[in-house]
Amino acid sequence: MDLLEAMNARHSVRQYQDKPLDAATVSALTEEIALCNQESGLHIQLVRNEPKAFSGFLARYGKFSGVKNYFALVGAKSPAPEEPCGYYGERLTLRAQQLGLNTCWVALSYSKVKGAFSIGRGEKLCAVIAVGYGTTQGVAHRSKPSAAVMKATGPIPEWFRRGIDAALLAPTAVNQQKFLFTLQNGQVIAEPGRGLYTKIDLGIAKYHFELGAGTDHFRWA
Repeated sequence: MDLLEAMNARHSVRQYQDKPLDAATVSALTEEIALCNQESGLHIQLVRNEPKAFSGFLARYGKFSGVKNYFALVGAKSPAPEEPCGYYGERLTLRAQQLGLNTCWVALSYSKVKGAFSIGRGEKLCAVIAVGYGTTQGVAHRSKPSAAVMKATGPIPEWFRRGIDAALLAPTAVNQQKFLFTLQNGQVIAEPGRGLYTKIDLGIAKYHFELGAGTDHFRWA
């Protein structure tokens, strides 16, 4: 399964089987986390066999069950880490999908468990991503029309349309899809909308856009 196939196959899953991650899978995820941290300067960590974060009221209210593994998306407070956490967190979700796992982005419906992961001085936790073997493969979310999230001056090239289609597959908080991609003079401007978690959402959408459009076709403004 390549990344485009993983992007189309991946849907949010909140219920997980009582099945541990095998050693080969953990090794592959750890390797990808190391690459992401090296490229981004983030402090992303894989937490395993830790059921407490998703055992409280908020998790039950959010209909989570069986979650024992998750990515903790940690980054320096300055500059703001939300967009890179979104970008590299989504890179990890698609790698997990390639490995036969399921995932779900979580911003509120979990509890911070002391000692489960490390937050250094000057760092903050942006979000977590549940990961494991889902009881289902999830279902596709509804998307806005492409015209609602794009602008262009002049003719719209096919690669830009493919990028927009990919961005609309990106998971966003409460499926709000508050982002805008503008094609201008061969460059792409990506902007978040107003609201909670829109900068994380933008990072996720930008990773999808790159996969759909192909990075050889454009430059970010």
